[in-house]
Amino acid sequence: MVLRFVLIVPFVGIAVAQPSPSAGNAGPGIQFSAVPETVVEQRLGAYALKNSQREPALRRIFEETNCTGDKLTEQPVSGLKAPNLICTLPGQAESEIVVGAHFDLIEAGHGVVDNWTGASLLPSLYQGIAVLPRRHTFKFVGFSGEEKGLIGSKAYVREVRRTHQSVIAMVNMDTLGLSDTEVWVSHADPKLVALMKAAATAMNLPIWGMNVEKIGSTDSESFRTKKIPAITIHSLTAETVPILHSYRDRIEAVRLDKYYETYRLVLAYLALLDVSLD
Repeated sequence: MVLRFVLIVPFVGIAVAQPSPSAGNAGPGIQFSAVPETVVEQRLGAYALKNSQREPALRRIFEETNCTGDKLTEQPVSGLKAPNLICTLPGQAESEIVVGAHFDLIEAGHGVVDNWTGASLLPSLYQGIAVLPRRHTFKFVGFSGEEKGLIGSKAYVREVRRTHQSVIAMVNMDTLGLSDTEVWVSHADPKLVALMKAAATAMNLPIWGMNVEKIGSTDSESFRTKKIPAITIHSLTAETVPILHSYRDRIEAVRLDKYYETYRLVLAYLALLDVSLD
């Protein structure tokens, strides 16, 4: 997450529910298959300490999930050595749902919270919804250069516009596992927020609105500026913001139970988006 200065404004209007045991559906027709918690934790622990090693590390995890060959592609990003990494799950329609997280880091710490928590979850999300045919095509994108000014996501959006791809929603994950799952409501599409609340209610999992104003930016903003509906999922609170871009950004800061709850909720959310969006 690109930091400048921070004012966190809680928005608790979408707070719902309490945690429940693992589930494989979020209502009639909303089906998925969550990978075990141990696998999610193992992938979180596979972080690299240097930016030059991050994209190869993420690629290895995608390959573990059988996102290989033509399904796993790179998009060169001008001015950066590391490309965007794209895993495609084809759907019945050409319309696309982009699920993104940046993999680059500020090397003051280990960059696990910001944002290996998001990037390493992408393959597990792909694996969880690939068990059934989907209406929409899903693109799971590891973005390069977020910390340098959203360079990778801006390049991705330019390519979307150049090729006239039909992106109907963008789900961004940035800085997870510090607390319950949270949504940047003021910078999110209202319909996407409503569907997130519906997914949390169906899964009986907690979700909070937490507006992180004047924090700088994150990759969903590249899509919002081009009028593509987007939402950012995070876990920041006033108490945890100092972890970012500091020596405290290490795997020990991640609450693994909350992190796995977020994984399950986002997985259900993606399955719900697939059947709910036109």
